[in-house]
Amino acid sequence: MNQRSPARHGCFSFSLPLSLALSSAAGAFLGTTSALPAAQITVGIIGDYGAAYAGAVSTSNEQAVANLVKSWNPDFIITTGDNNYPNGEASTIDTNIGQFFHEFIYPYVGTYGAGATSNRFFPCIGNHDWPFGVSFLAPYLAYFTLPGNERYYSHSHGPIDLFAVASDQQEPDGALPTSTQALWLSNALATSTAPWRVVYYHECPYSSGSLHGSYTHQADNMLWPFTEWGATAIFAGHNHLYERVFTNDLNYITIGLGGDRIDNFYSIPVAGSLIRYNTTYGAGRIVATETNFVFDFFNIFNEVIDSYTMEAMPARLAVGWTGGQPRVELTGSPGRSYIIHASPNMIDWVPISTNTASPGSTTVLDPGFMNQPARFYRAVNGR
Repeated sequence: MNQRSPARHGCFSFSLPLSLALSSAAGAFLGTTSALPAAQITVGIIGDYGAAYAGAVSTSNEQAVANLVKSWNPDFIITTGDNNYPNGEASTIDTNIGQFFHEFIYPYVGTYGAGATSNRFFPCIGNHDWPFGVSFLAPYLAYFTLPGNERYYSHSHGPIDLFAVASDQQEPDGALPTSTQALWLSNALATSTAPWRVVYYHECPYSSGSLHGSYTHQADNMLWPFTEWGATAIFAGHNHLYERVFTNDLNYITIGLGGDRIDNFYSIPVAGSLIRYNTTYGAGRIVATETNFVFDFFNIFNEVIDSYTMEAMPARLAVGWTGGQPRVELTGSPGRSYIIHASPNMIDWVPISTNTASPGSTTVLDPGFMNQPARFYRAVNGR
């Protein structure tokens, strides 16, 4: 299934291909800049997985999921929580996590082999990681070295910014839409210039799960205005199944088939539910470039259960002359905001205009040209 992303989503910053050079009576050179695009990024997503403590069956399930994810050679892995069943204890954390993913963790303090040379494992906190209060998160904080305060944080990789959120209401900075944590997220999303902005946490407010689904109202505290804040996609767990719900102009994706038990669906799906799956275990994969965001969910037999794509048309510039001053023609995704920068040397850039792309081209004049011997232009993402 292909989806073109909503107008405010998927903008990106890049230098434009060399387009056109014209000379004025003063002999000035006009042009647009050229740069290589950011590399493709592959992200593995697992959730409700850390159950190897329970014995051979759970270990086998988790190993199958780990093998699936590793077969993609991901740049890094994120989790939707419940990393360390049953109670987040230090005695189980390496068995539940490091046994399968030590080569992605830095610094790795466990015993199952070599760790990574830089961290490539970015979990979020599930209820089983601190079941009896904030103090019970100590083994998690000792095992992982994560950005920020390590409970909620952001990390950036090429064309994608990711935001790990603590959805449990025992989070010291709160887990309501008006909380300190929510203010941090809204500000972080507002200042992100990445094409794609992924938010992930444990308890999802949109789910057809029978145990923790929407009808229980257990996760109503996470009814945050993610669309208005500029998120591209939401990933969560807690319900041990796979589901994609499209609501509020966003995909809310539950990935909870990492290795623990499998849950049933409630008899009536939640509004907006597109895909529901709970036959066996599996994991999600994002492949992102500056212009495409492709998500797939695979089961452990490497069968594609669900897939969707978002696309972002790149901005393009052309330059010419009007009334003795440069004229820049901007073409991009209609409704998206772009900032046009100008430079005399492709080193010192200054913004000259912020514009929302229209269905055709948008004309921008540059009265600050002032007969400079050279003038270059680029478009970067606006908000």
